[in-house]
Amino acid sequence: MTSNPSFQLVRYSPNSYIVVEGKKDAYTFYIIREGKVRVGRENPVMGEDPNQVLGPGDFFGVVAAMSQHAQIESAISLSNATMIAVNYDQFGTLIQRNTPVAMKIIRYFSMKLRQFDQTITRLSFTNTVSEDINQIYSIGEYYFTQGRAEHATYAYQSYLKYLPSGQYAIQAKKRLMELQQPLAMKPIDETKFNRTIKDSDMVFCEHEPGKELYIIQGGRVKITKIVNNNEVMLAVLNPGDIFGEMAILDNKPRSASAIATGDVDVLAINKANFENMVKSQPQLATKIITLLSERIWIAYKQLANLLLKDPQARLADTLLTLAEKNKVKIAAKAYYNFEIGVGDLLKMVGLAEHRDENLLLGLMAKNKFLKLDQGKIKCTDLGELEKLVKWYRKKLLMENKLQSSKIF
Repeated sequence: MTSNPSFQLVRYSPNSYIVVEGKKDAYTFYIIREGKVRVGRENPVMGEDPNQVLGPGDFFGVVAAMSQHAQIESAISLSNATMIAVNYDQFGTLIQRNTPVAMKIIRYFSMKLRQFDQTITRLSFTNTVSEDINQIYSIGEYYFTQGRAEHATYAYQSYLKYLPSGQYAIQAKKRLMELQQPLAMKPIDETKFNRTIKDSDMVFCEHEPGKELYIIQGGRVKITKIVNNNEVMLAVLNPGDIFGEMAILDNKPRSASAIATGDVDVLAINKANFENMVKSQPQLATKIITLLSERIWIAYKQLANLLLKDPQARLADTLLTLAEKNKVKIAAKAYYNFEIGVGDLLKMVGLAEHRDENLLLGLMAKNKFLKLDQGKIKCTDLGELEKLVKWYRKKLLMENKLQSSKIF
């Protein structure tokens, strides 16, 4: 490999590894100028091309570089290949020099994240609802039956805003009259970028069309989704966090609802001014890419976890992911207190607290570096936990290869 120190121009000969899955401290990503590169994973996740071939203008390694987690893919040159190597702290410079490349990365990531989220939801929950603007009425009905009048009102008003003659328009109007609320929601001055959202108000509703993203300046926002007629908490966001970006980047309906927890101050950015703002404020695009990279890394880890057939493997893998997510150094004899109990961990992998707790206790009995301390799970050797998870993944790989050989 040779490099051009002026702008990190790098060249690889055929069959060279450029990035390696699992490599830590991988702070560089690549934009291909010439040649072909194959990108793949040892254990491909559902719905993904296991050996994707990339060419000029394509990029790889962004997730690891910008999230500063270990690589989640390997990349091998299929021919003589030339590419630009960009360090994570140079992303702002890249944006200023080539805004279309930055926008391409942001849009691709939003598409990939939505794809991952849909797959996770489908695998984790039964009877999930597909994207359909008519479902806004169902969201209203859920909140109405729960006695949450302000959220039901928002959903019914939103339904009438987008589907004034829709199949549930009459029912939505009747509900609003029952709630003694107007048929139309209070208009928002979309020319004002700085806004205050009152406690418990909905910022937007699941299935609603979206045309703005938000950066929290103060307060907290809950991100929720109605699954199997239950409200599932997906995240609680804090000042500095960005939400709602998926809808304005890939022109799809909102995939979840956002609700203020206490009064919230936000900066609203719409589709029309987004690209100009990315160019004029590269720190914004850097923050969005970093956020999307972190979310994609977490979503990939969730999908990879769902592939593990052994529930004890899924428990161990979830613990390792929690440590990695918090940027804890994974090393021999490294100690970590997870600050969660048995029930919490079992819920994370879709197991029942009382029915399946023996699975976790059995995992701890076999691996003494996992312990319970005052009801909380702790690990006395993260290096050993990592070895255990790698063993489970290798086992899965061997099982998959054996299964493939039987098919053919």
